[in-house]
Amino acid sequence: MTCVPAAAPHGLDHWLATPAATAIAPALREALRRAAAEADPASSIPAPSVLGDTLDSLALLGADGDSLAAALLFELPALAERVEPALPPKHAAVAVLLEGQRAASQVWTLHAERPAAGNTEGLRRLLLAIVRDLRVVPILLARQLARMRQAASLPEDERRALARLTRDIHAPLANRLGIWQLKWELEDLAFRHLEPDTYRRIAALLDDKRAGRERYIGQVTRELDRALRAQGLQADIAGRPKHIYSIWKKMRKKDVPIGELYDLRAVRVLVDDIPACYAALGVVHALWAPVPGEFDDYIARPKHNDYRSLHTAVMGPEGKTLEVQIRTREMHEQAELGVAAHWRYKEDAYAGRGASQRSATGNAALERKIEWMRRLLESHGEGEGDAALAGGFDTELVEDRIYVLTPAGEVVDLPRGATPLDFAYHVHTMVGHRCRGAKVDGRIVPLDHRLHSGDRVEILTAKEPEPRRDWLVAANGFLASPRAREKVRTWFHRLDRERNLQAGREMLDRELRRMGLLQAELQPVLAKFNVAAVDELLVLVALGDVGPHQVGRALQEHERAQARPEEAPASTTMVPRQPRRAPKSAGPGVTVVGVGNLLVQIARCCHPLPGETIAGYLTRSRGVSVHRADCGAFLRLAAAQPQRVLPVDWGRQGGLHEATAVVDAIDRKHLLKDVTTLIAQEDAHVLAVRSDAGPHGRVRLHLQLRVDGYDQLSRLLARIDGLAGVEHARRE
Repeated sequence: MTCVPAAAPHGLDHWLATPAATAIAPALREALRRAAAEADPASSIPAPSVLGDTLDSLALLGADGDSLAAALLFELPALAERVEPALPPKHAAVAVLLEGQRAASQVWTLHAERPAAGNTEGLRRLLLAIVRDLRVVPILLARQLARMRQAASLPEDERRALARLTRDIHAPLANRLGIWQLKWELEDLAFRHLEPDTYRRIAALLDDKRAGRERYIGQVTRELDRALRAQGLQADIAGRPKHIYSIWKKMRKKDVPIGELYDLRAVRVLVDDIPACYAALGVVHALWAPVPGEFDDYIARPKHNDYRSLHTAVMGPEGKTLEVQIRTREMHEQAELGVAAHWRYKEDAYAGRGASQRSATGNAALERKIEWMRRLLESHGEGEGDAALAGGFDTELVEDRIYVLTPAGEVVDLPRGATPLDFAYHVHTMVGHRCRGAKVDGRIVPLDHRLHSGDRVEILTAKEPEPRRDWLVAANGFLASPRAREKVRTWFHRLDRERNLQAGREMLDRELRRMGLLQAELQPVLAKFNVAAVDELLVLVALGDVGPHQVGRALQEHERAQARPEEAPASTTMVPRQPRRAPKSAGPGVTVVGVGNLLVQIARCCHPLPGETIAGYLTRSRGVSVHRADCGAFLRLAAAQPQRVLPVDWGRQGGLHEATAVVDAIDRKHLLKDVTTLIAQEDAHVLAVRSDAGPHGRVRLHLQLRVDGYDQLSRLLARIDGLAGVEHARRE
């Protein structure tokens, strides 16, 4: 980029004095001046035409002061280093806008690495995903237009690269946002540098330059407005001359010469209702002679995407052809923002083969974002309304998609929360089945790592496909995509029944062992899962349709229900009895059924947690001691003095509880780090850790934990059990 000394006549003071820069708040403008005065006088700023054109284009779009300041500081990095740390809280958005412009450079780099014919729709979506404040996009468009206006002075390879970037990224975004002021010039300039001979040939065929065609449109608009008013019709009229790139596209699409295009000049008429549409059509045809065969009634016969409008071509003033579109304001809003929006069906050529691979959810998320940006652009200049709309971005547009990259730079659209395993199954089913590890930005990560927009993902595969059944357990967090989960489920459906039965039995036994329910009968809970036999339940567990934890919870609930004393049977004889005292909560969230005024304490031998089956034992001096139902100490006491056993239940649960877990594993590097990382991810607390070395390279970890209940502990043990080298993770 051409640079001039900061002390040149066109320095920062010059730019801050331009009309375009007056939208910058006075305090921020003064901060810029002070920082510039303290900066190195040898620093440089962009040539006046680049920065000036950028500010002028943003002013044309009604950009706010923060956007203007961010655009200016991005072009002056030395100044930005001084100003950015000292930004007042009121203008903190300037730093966010600067960060967004810097993040966009990732997309420019990816585009430069792609083949000329590559699909670029993913890059446009990635750009919209990585910028935190979407006001960055108009800044990027304005700067690109300024650079394209100066592209003639660049070497040919740089000029063509800049033009390709404009054609593939900036011009389509300007089209989608309805920024016609920038869109047509971005397209024409890119076309001029990429296809110079074709550009000159079409320009020579036009009967007037663009400025002349714009004057002609102004004349037509005034004449039509007078005619409509004379008939009592109130209408909004806007027009535009068709630009050279658009003319070339239409000539190629219809395979016709330029003389058979009747929309080189066009006006649009917006009225209140459908009767006014046809009345306006009559005025147009009375004013100018219609071109035979060039009338389309898309109101009576809407297009397949519900586009509605009247289209007619007439011989306008000076005998020049003119297209007139007539529609209601509601139809226009539908055409601009609804399913009939212009960019949805005009950009099929850009989308290429990737269009069919993108999900409907991803398309819907993009359309919501585009609609929001259009409303933001339309609201500029409306004072507080603009600020309110910008402030509502976080709540209205929660991005539910992420855009990650393959090693070759292709963009993959995934649901938020997706993991490398989701990515692998998106690439290809067999890549997912063979997945054994992953790298994100060159760093090895676990398969349940959460991906973010812009991550570059590489999948490490084995020779043979071998999915793991614990990928299907939702609590393990391996898969966020229903489509990927269904692919894993299908793989296991194809296995023979005996293998599924064995796998389901192993998975369920491992979970029930953690919960102290290994000897429990499964028959009482079969109805809860709509199965008639234990084998059917085991197959559902193996296929991921039922989680092992769900079975364990059902067994706990059944045992808890069985432990409650049965109510007395109904009798025909009314026997008066003393009113039963309501259960009283005693101790830490434990209720002694039917008894009050008793001291209750949690037994230290087994530390039961909320959600576990418990029993009480009435001690001689310490009240009721609450044990896990399978606690060895409790079973010995109950066998010796069964009359001291009391039914207890968990009351209101809350707070944190201590628990001890044991992990048996092969001793390896980073084992303890991986275990403690999982504990932190589950938001549990480690109170103490002790490790005992075992034979044959084994190690046993004793973990003293603080958790909010058994659900959290069970989930944590299941995740630890899935770590590499871990043989068993259980409650002590």
